[in-house]
Amino acid sequence: MTFKSTIKTIQWTNNISRMINQTVLPYKFETVDIKTAEEMYKAIKDMIVRGAPAIGIAGAHGVSLAALELSKNINDKNTFLEQLQKKAEYIKSSRPTAVNLMWAVDKQMKLALNTEGNIKEITEILIENGIKLENEDIEINKKIGDFGAEVVPKGAAILTHCNAGALATVGYGTALGVIRSAYAKDPSIKVFADETRPRQQGARLTTWELVQDNIPVTLITDGMCSYFMSKKMIDMVVVGADRIAANGDTANKIGTYTVAIAAKYHNIPFYIAAPLSTIDTSIKSGSEIPIEERNHKEVTHINGDWICAEGVNIINPGFDVTPNELITGIITEKGILKPDFKASIKNCFTV
Repeated sequence: MTFKSTIKTIQWTNNISRMINQTVLPYKFETVDIKTAEEMYKAIKDMIVRGAPAIGIAGAHGVSLAALELSKNINDKNTFLEQLQKKAEYIKSSRPTAVNLMWAVDKQMKLALNTEGNIKEITEILIENGIKLENEDIEINKKIGDFGAEVVPKGAAILTHCNAGALATVGYGTALGVIRSAYAKDPSIKVFADETRPRQQGARLTTWELVQDNIPVTLITDGMCSYFMSKKMIDMVVVGADRIAANGDTANKIGTYTVAIAAKYHNIPFYIAAPLSTIDTSIKSGSEIPIEERNHKEVTHINGDWICAEGVNIINPGFDVTPNELITGIITEKGILKPDFKASIKNCFTV
């Protein structure tokens, strides 16, 4: 069995960035056309597009859109590049935790600054590179999936948290890429998906994806994972990542740390699945990863309705950091990194 991902989360077409609107899934399926850098900032900020790899491609597209926009009104190359840099920094400020956004935007800006051509040529090269990064993302995810499938036991029950699937990437997925590749080899595997409060990405997005592919999935609330682990109903955990420090500490959706602690207690392997672009070697440990504080309404409301007493105090961090000692391995497109992560990550980037 081979999965050919039919979900294309984001794609460049006719000088616009077309993306699936993830804020309305699974209630309805719709796409949104992003035409300016300002619209891209809002799409990333409001989580119309989400998931570290997908946000990265959105950032790359955002620079291309900014270049198209600026090229209409600016004739001087130096002024064009100065304004493009400002737009790039603006796009990067939309969400602070997922390093793929900074990685892709900086990649585009480096290309723009090092191109000797005129404004039109720079713009064309940025568009071409954005499409190239888009296509590469799917191939990277398939490699991650194939490497990850090698450590999935036959008939395994896999727990995942949040959504690290096709919807979090251009297509196929990281953690769900591992699941897709494993299921293609062994249809007896099954999946448990955490609901993932407060935005329910596990309930709304992960279950939607897996149902589309006819992969057996059981939805559980975030507080249930320890119960099922104690009953020996979960064999391994695979999650995605938004930023990985040089020592392997990993930021992922809030609640991941709790799952990792439970897995460690029950001697269950806990894997991160992420492209190398998610590894930030400029920071030594997870304590340096900026954690996004999100709108309190995500906690107090579901589908626009209050679910708690008005006036209650709210704290809503979007991510937490799982210490490296709780991680069994980091599945990348170059293979599975194992402890000592500081050494394996350094070696991965120097080979």
